[in-house]
Amino acid sequence: MNKNYIGMDKAVEQVISDFFALLFPAFFGSPDQTMTTSTFNHSLEQLLSFTIEQKNQSEVIAAKLTQRLSNIKQLIDTDIQAAYQGDPAAKSTDEIILTYPGFKAISIHRLAHELYLLDVPIVPRMLSENMHSLTGIDIHPGAQIGAYFFIDHGTGIVIGETTVIGEHVRIYQNVTLGVRNFNIMEDGSLAKYGKRHPNIGNGVVVYAGATVLGGDTFIGDNTVIGSGTWITRSVPENTVVVNKNSTY
Repeated sequence: MNKNYIGMDKAVEQVISDFFALLFPAFFGSPDQTMTTSTFNHSLEQLLSFTIEQKNQSEVIAAKLTQRLSNIKQLIDTDIQAAYQGDPAAKSTDEIILTYPGFKAISIHRLAHELYLLDVPIVPRMLSENMHSLTGIDIHPGAQIGAYFFIDHGTGIVIGETTVIGEHVRIYQNVTLGVRNFNIMEDGSLAKYGKRHPNIGNGVVVYAGATVLGGDTFIGDNTVIGSGTWITRSVPENTVVVNKNSTY
């Protein structure tokens, strides 16, 4: 399938800009122009047109996404509260919205994830990769992330496609939630299906430089994963893992 993707990068940037201006008009956008849902819809339809051939299908998807904006905004608001409550350096929620890379990364993830659930090709990944380039935080749009999610600092974080994260989770820089091993097809190619990335329970804290691998790895509720640890099997709830020189 040959498509013309020239201009798609600009369309991605426009959707991101309009998304923030629509949800947070006091912080983003133009001071002399109020962003409307219809304007955001138009930007989104333009972006979808790069990967969806039928115009009416782009309109249907944009409409479905618009219906979910209220829920997306509610989730992002919980993320802002988690950042304010979880970071003693945060002096206000305004500071978080204006300066925290984690806020921008998780906000666009909330948008990209909804498009991923709507089976939109390429666009969710481009939205995520735009934020990856800006923030150093790499969240695949397929990752399921609960409310009150806080990314502190954020640089070097990688969260894979089939990761499932509960509520009230805090993650620091250089954390990887990744694959322990790959399933191989009979022809030698990598299988593009199945649960590959870990499950993180509610109230978990993952400190800087930790690596958690495997689709059958479950980190129990209220567990603390210490800096530099290497986790390849499940950890019970209410556990503290701290020895960076050994594998749990």
